[in-house]
Amino acid sequence: MPVDPALVPVLDAARETPARDPNVTVQEQRDNAHGFMQQSFMALGEPGPDVGKVSDVRVSVDGGEITVRVYTPPGAGPFPAHIYFHGGAFWLGELDHFDVPCRELCAGAGCIVVSVDYRLAPEHRFPVPPEDCYAALLWTVEHAYELGIDPSRVSIGGGSAGGNLTAVVALMARDRGGPLLVLQVLDIPVTDLTMSCASITENGEGYMLTRGAIEQYCDYYLADPADATNPYASPMLADDLSNLPPAVVMTAEFDPLRDEGERYADRLAAAGVPVQFKRWDGHVHGSSSMTALVPSARDWRNEIIRALRAAYA
Repeated sequence: MPVDPALVPVLDAARETPARDPNVTVQEQRDNAHGFMQQSFMALGEPGPDVGKVSDVRVSVDGGEITVRVYTPPGAGPFPAHIYFHGGAFWLGELDHFDVPCRELCAGAGCIVVSVDYRLAPEHRFPVPPEDCYAALLWTVEHAYELGIDPSRVSIGGGSAGGNLTAVVALMARDRGGPLLVLQVLDIPVTDLTMSCASITENGEGYMLTRGAIEQYCDYYLADPADATNPYASPMLADDLSNLPPAVVMTAEFDPLRDEGERYADRLAAAGVPVQFKRWDGHVHGSSSMTALVPSARDWRNEIIRALRAAYA
C-alpha cells in the first residue's frame, strides 16, 4: 500500500531539512537533531497518561554513572517491570524525549518502566551502550524489592537503536546466566550494522530515516568497522539464537530497517523462540510515535501493551 496520506506532509518537511554540515561539532549536530525530533515525532504524538510516581536514580556502570528514570503505577506492588532502551541512532536521545511511551507502557501494562539513559556515541562507542543497558537490567533486578518489582516478571524493549540494544541485552542475559526475561520487544530494530539488507536501498531516501543517516550512525557507533560483525553489535549475525525470551517484532513497510527486523524475527522463530511479528503497512521509521496524526499508530502502541500484559500474566 502507499505511505499513509497523513504522513506525506511530514515526509515533505523532512526532505527540506538542510543537509548535515560536516564542519559543526557532534554536539551541535545532536542539538539540531533533537530539535527536529521535538518538531516531528514528539509534537505529533498524544500526551502521556498520568502514572503514580516518576523518579530519577543514578546507577553505577563500568567507567561512570548513568541515570535511569523509574515510572511506577499507582497502587501496591510488586509490579512487573519493563526496561526501556530508547532509540536515536546510538548518538541521539534524552530521557525526556521518551517520556510519553514510557508513561503509556506504565499505565497500559500496569508495570514499572525503567527508562535507561545509556551513554551515547561517538563519545562512548560500542560496546559501551549495550553494556550500560545490561548493567541497568542487573541493577533493576538487584533492587527489585525496594523498587516494588516482581523479579520473575521482567521484560525489555525499545525502538530502532533501542531495539538493537534490546536484542543484544537478551543475548547477554542468555550468555551471562541471567536475569531471566519474559519478553523482548523489538520495535523497528537495527539488527545488522553491515547494512546488507535490500530495504536499506529500497527505502533509503524519502522515508524519514535515510541510508546516509544509517551510514553516519554506524560510523559514530563503531570504533572499528570490523565490529559490525560482532553479534553484540549486529545480533542478526549471532550463530545461535536459541534459548532467548519470547519476542515481539514490529516493522514498518517504508523503513530502511524493515528487512533486517523481519529477518531477525524469522531467525528467532527458526531457533524455536516464540515470536509475535507484524509489519505495519503505510508506516515509516518512527511513525508509531505520531498517534495524534496517524490512527493506526495508536493501534501499534496498543498491540505492544497487550503483548506485555499477556507476558506478565
